[in-house]
Amino acid sequence: MRTITFDLETRNFFQDVGSNDPADLDISVVCIHDSLDDSFKSFTQSNIGKLWPILEQADIIVSWNGEHFDIPILNKYYSGDLKKIKSIDLLKEVQKVLGRRLKLDTVGLATLGRKKSGHGSQAVEWWHQGEIEKIITYCIEDVRLTRDLYNYARINNHLKYIDLGVIKEIKIDTLNWSIPESTSMPLTLPF
Repeated sequence: MRTITFDLETRNFFQDVGSNDPADLDISVVCIHDSLDDSFKSFTQSNIGKLWPILEQADIIVSWNGEHFDIPILNKYYSGDLKKIKSIDLLKEVQKVLGRRLKLDTVGLATLGRKKSGHGSQAVEWWHQGEIEKIITYCIEDVRLTRDLYNYARINNHLKYIDLGVIKEIKIDTLNWSIPESTSMPLTLPF
């Protein structure tokens, strides 16, 4: 089963675009882990067309807050609808159980003993300073953390979080995660 774990960083903040709609933001980089060859790759707005065939060939895409944030932004650039690809949003899975959202840092630290390597607002600053490699490094580490949480949950059927200094488990139903969905995904036209 080909799994693509992904994350993206933006060039701007909501206040910059006068909207709270993620689709109004612009990407700086998209980073992925491809289980097919166990590789990490990055894409900028200038070469994002190379990402579409990879996503279209995926059996599943995995993210943290991707359904609410990343996919709407990516759909702005894509000629199809990425919501048609089977997707697991780990934040959504956590929210289903707890009834509230948790930060990736909180779950990563409790489950794997590590946090994000920075903060998303730094990525916007780096964009404005032209430090694209810093954004890519940061984004790949977020992808790595998300991928490792996904793999942990798949094996253990739970994630962990810290609540008032106490580590607690979140039971995650992973039963359908490995079952591919049949979709008639339109392929990207070669332009």
